Amino acid sequence: MPSSPVSTSSSPSSLARLWGLDGSVTFLNHGSFGACPLRVLERQQELRRRLEAEPVRFMIRELEAELDRARAALAAFVGADPDDLVFVPNATTGVNTVLRSLPLRAGDELLITNQAYNACHQALNAVAEQSGATVTVVPVPFPLRDASEIVDAVLAAVTPRTRLALLDHVTSPTGLVLPIERLVPALAERGVDSLVDGAHAPGMVPLDLRRLGAAYYTANCHKWLCAPKGAALLVVRRDRQPLVRPLVTSHGRNSPRRDRSRFQLEFGWTGTDDPTACLCVPDALEHLGAQLPGGWPQLMRANHELVLQARDLLCRALRVSQPAPDDMLGSLASVPLPDGSGEVPDHGPGIDPLQERLWSEHAIDVPVFTWPAPPRRLIRVSAQAYNDRAQYERLAAALAKLL
Repeated sequence: MPSSPVSTSSSPSSLARLWGLDGSVTFLNHGSFGACPLRVLERQQELRRRLEAEPVRFMIRELEAELDRARAALAAFVGADPDDLVFVPNATTGVNTVLRSLPLRAGDELLITNQAYNACHQALNAVAEQSGATVTVVPVPFPLRDASEIVDAVLAAVTPRTRLALLDHVTSPTGLVLPIERLVPALAERGVDSLVDGAHAPGMVPLDLRRLGAAYYTANCHKWLCAPKGAALLVVRRDRQPLVRPLVTSHGRNSPRRDRSRFQLEFGWTGTDDPTACLCVPDALEHLGAQLPGGWPQLMRANHELVLQARDLLCRALRVSQPAPDDMLGSLASVPLPDGSGEVPDHGPGIDPLQERLWSEHAIDVPVFTWPAPPRRLIRVSAQAYNDRAQYERLAAALAKLL
């Protein structure tokens, strides 16, 4: 395997100048780890210099107020009360935090769909094994015609013992935007709390978490908000906050302070780490929001429209039908591929051979997933402001050569 891909022209968007992406690679995989704009990275470096210039002043005298300002900006963007929002390193940590805080008992039932992110599915399995609860996996069709197919499937799996539903807002393998605005209240009517894994949602789809009313909502800031890695949010409804503790117990547990909630005190300090990713969230919001006249709403619409173009190009190239309605996509889209070999690598990163050839022979970075099980496969494309239609045309042409 070559150590680097073959260099080709990637025809990026005019906004690609905002990022430091490798111009020799056609990068169509924003959904995996995001990409942080140069100006936001510069802001992070400024904050790191401040921290190291006088660590005690920064961490003890200044940090709490800085984090409060960052929380307020993020809460306004996602439609939450700042007092109900705390920072966590990533959405997987947020999911684990909630699951390991719940008083589960033998016989309790936990719902999850077959399109859930594997790391979070495994977290659910782990707490079920420890508590004696059971996990019900709800099959969600893909391809599908309508969001009602998902609503009907999830609600049909609810029983009197169901305690929690772990729902992806945007599914990782298929890129579907699940109808959580319908699912969360319908589950609540049946006595079931929802833990929404919104890893991809902020910056991809509009959010109003107050209106949604989920018991628990967690999401990343490093993906579609383009903040540095290490910034994510956890929003816990006020009546559920007494249950939830951070994964790391620290000084907040016995703090005598009365100026903020126990929830904020415990999550506000879990030990020494680098807080600068979280502090950069307002900079990412402001910077990307200023790039188009219509701000974030226009950026989200543009990315949505671009990913629909990308999906249609791939469907034509692969001679398959559109696998999901337009209104169930944000800025990710997956398309079925011809079956693979059925072999799952048991070492290394486990990259599908087609994904590896696209990178090494055509300098295209795009994920290929085995889903729902070998030999079935999907290819997933992302659309961010640095992408351009010509890049997806290159991908379609490369697939025609390789398949």
